[in-house]
Amino acid sequence: MSLAVVILTYNEELHLARALDSIREVATEVFVIDSGSTDATAQIARSHGATVLVHPFVTQAQQFQWALDNAPIRADWVMRLDADEVVEPDLAEEIRRELPRLPTDVVGVNLDRKHIFMGRWVRHGGRYPLRMLRIWRRGQGRIEQRWMDEHIIVWGGRTVTFKGGFADHNLQDLTYFTEKHNKYATREAIDVLNQRMGLFARDHALTRGGASLQASFKRWAKERIYNRIPFTVSSTLYFLWRYVFQLGFLDGRSGLVYHFLQGWWYRFLVGAKLMELEAAIAHLEDRQAILAELSRRTGYSLEQLASLEIRGS
Repeated sequence: MSLAVVILTYNEELHLARALDSIREVATEVFVIDSGSTDATAQIARSHGATVLVHPFVTQAQQFQWALDNAPIRADWVMRLDADEVVEPDLAEEIRRELPRLPTDVVGVNLDRKHIFMGRWVRHGGRYPLRMLRIWRRGQGRIEQRWMDEHIIVWGGRTVTFKGGFADHNLQDLTYFTEKHNKYATREAIDVLNQRMGLFARDHALTRGGASLQASFKRWAKERIYNRIPFTVSSTLYFLWRYVFQLGFLDGRSGLVYHFLQGWWYRFLVGAKLMELEAAIAHLEDRQAILAELSRRTGYSLEQLASLEIRGS
């Protein structure tokens, strides 16, 4: 078995060594794609034997696709890992044992990710398992070109699921969490606005066959149902669904903080930002003028990104 692990970083000295240690027994190649860290991220990566490549960041999806196109990956399989994620020992053993045994018609492997928040596993509220396609045969996968919620897309075969422990465990505080989700809300508001107005190309490659069934269903439900409901209603209903009907209240006080912030406050913020952006461009009719105004207000160079083409599989 040969497995290349690709990690995107920016100032990840708090997490990177832990992530690299967790894949030490399974990765034959490790590529850290850094976007200009000013801390010890690059030194930590090199000290763990990783190849560090530096590339300016535009979006998460473009950065990762750049890695797939430019990193000297030779391994048979590729894995996407975030710097704050951890491959637990049972999953590492499952990868070592099962990956070489997979038949040739298997092109991708889903992992069941759990979320650790304020030191506790968020088990309820629909947050476990979060099934994500994270391992695929080299040359048979790419990443969706989207502003938010991008997934790996595979073709040419079927996918299977490994059940070992895989955790998203960010060690930063609530200030970092809220600042990060504030930025996410801007990006998601742009994505929803683009869905409504068709300002630039959208990647529609996420399907049941090319990713996990859970991911494709969630995308369909968000775009076809959730985004069409007024955000003052949808965010509240979503929180109640998670916290009451999906038993989020069983996650305790830290769970309440998480479900409220991520399940209500964040969803409400996306809707509010979308309302603000729509009002700002309501008087504009020219597409370039709309993109210019959105770029000015969000800080993203939307005119440049609008000129990029979506790559097919």
